[in-house]
Amino acid sequence: MSSKYKWIALSNTTLGVLMATINQSILIIALPVIFNGVKVNPLANGQSSLLLWVLMGFNIAMTVFLVTFGRLSDIYGRVRLYNLGFLIFTVGSILASLTWGTGSAGEIQLIIFRIIQGIGGGFLFANSTAILTDAFPVNQRGMALGLNQVAAVGGSVIGLLIGGALAATGYWRLIFLVSVPVGLIGTVWAYIGLHEIKKSHHEKVRLDILGNLTLAVGILGIMLGLTYGIMPYGSHTMGWTNPWVLLGLIGGLILLIVFAVVERYAEQPLFDLSLFAIWPFTAGNISGILSSLSRGGLQFMLIIWLQGIYLPLHGVSYTSTPLLAGLYTLPQLIGFFMAGPISGVLSDHFGSRILATLGMAVTAVGFFLLDTLPINFNPWLFWTYLFIIGAGMGLFSSPNTAAIMNAVPAKFRGVASGMRSTFTNAGTMLSMGVFFSIMIAGLAQKLPRAMYSGLIQHGIPVSIAHKVAALPPTSSLFAALLGYNPLQSLLPKQVLGALPAEQAKIITGQHFFPNLISGAFLHGLSLTFIMSMLMSLLAAIMSYSRGKRYIFHELKPTDPAEKKRVYR
Repeated sequence: MSSKYKWIALSNTTLGVLMATINQSILIIALPVIFNGVKVNPLANGQSSLLLWVLMGFNIAMTVFLVTFGRLSDIYGRVRLYNLGFLIFTVGSILASLTWGTGSAGEIQLIIFRIIQGIGGGFLFANSTAILTDAFPVNQRGMALGLNQVAAVGGSVIGLLIGGALAATGYWRLIFLVSVPVGLIGTVWAYIGLHEIKKSHHEKVRLDILGNLTLAVGILGIMLGLTYGIMPYGSHTMGWTNPWVLLGLIGGLILLIVFAVVERYAEQPLFDLSLFAIWPFTAGNISGILSSLSRGGLQFMLIIWLQGIYLPLHGVSYTSTPLLAGLYTLPQLIGFFMAGPISGVLSDHFGSRILATLGMAVTAVGFFLLDTLPINFNPWLFWTYLFIIGAGMGLFSSPNTAAIMNAVPAKFRGVASGMRSTFTNAGTMLSMGVFFSIMIAGLAQKLPRAMYSGLIQHGIPVSIAHKVAALPPTSSLFAALLGYNPLQSLLPKQVLGALPAEQAKIITGQHFFPNLISGAFLHGLSLTFIMSMLMSLLAAIMSYSRGKRYIFHELKPTDPAEKKRVYR
């Protein structure tokens, strides 16, 4: 193998992962300009579920197929399927940028094209760490996987910045077009520059069909249950009593149990459960999912806080809030970029245990500090605390990934990479469901009273104020996420028209709704930060429990110096 090849593999896989993770978050902040472009009012009746699918379709598709794609790569070749993922992702990006429908038809087209992007992203995520583990020697894997993970986690923050910048142009198709030239270059480069190192064995190995089906449908059921659980159902503010939500969650859990039974007795299982007997692999994945639980919903909460409340209260127009909200999250990215590569290099020399544990402990401190901020915070404190969280995540991510991939046999690296990514993405999805549920529950307790009294004080008739205040708080939360005042849509036009012009201007203006929602929002926000802090501390404990450094060798090293290096 050429010494240059490992750097080709690192640069190409890092580009692929960066592109995929940017597209995970780029829509969060650019949704207002996208909905305006396809001529949709996201707060109209029946739009909430479509809004969620536009936002979450990419993540759901990617999470459902990750392990299957990882196993396919072990059978048919990691580079071959990674290259295919680059191509599929690029095609999905082109189609999304060409969306021709308007209204609900345009939303459905966007959902389909985002799912195509997610399938391509699944191939990229499932194979990138396995390709790097194959290409780099043991003493450089931490550095290589560290840089790759910097791109993976950093891309979610970069997506906010790019989304905000492109949203400021007002041309929504750029949100998807921006990935096309990168995807085309990456696809051609991958097909030319990457090649298989580990031999595939597709002539001897069969795909575990039953295992694939039970795992994919099980994960899909849980993802859908979590997604629709935050939607109103009947007279309830959320959908956790919805029979379909319960069917998705319970049915998905049952199928995952069936999957474990199937894999135990399958002749050629999709995922060899004996890998969980390798404690560094298991501990790394548990701490990884706990880390995802702690930070998965953070970007949403920050954008709601910034775009829906803080920036409007400081006189920033709603057209300018996306870009500024993205810039406000920049310190988190800086902290991650500073700590990630350093921790990867250090893990090659000192192992992952201390670095990963310290990283999650630092992250917990950052969440504790964020919880001390008022709704109208000092920006320098806000930026400092985000930097601390970013640095903690950077310290954790690279060593943890290296420890997971070093612990498994070479023939299982593809499926192990897919499983690791599945745990990470599943944790993110679960975190978002929990974060939004906590937030909506907090809003349901305090927002109706605040909205009723605020509307009455500004001349809205009692019957109308009571009706608007009784609406599920989900629409208010989505309005804050999208960065605009929903009262112009929620209040009948004839009611607003009958008000004195000054009162109508106040109610539909820039400060009324942020002031109205801020108290209830802060209550829910504090609960989410406390949950994140606790999850981070649990991740630190689990990370420390992984024990001494462990690197799998097909034959255990006999040289005493080698033993000391591998198992320290």
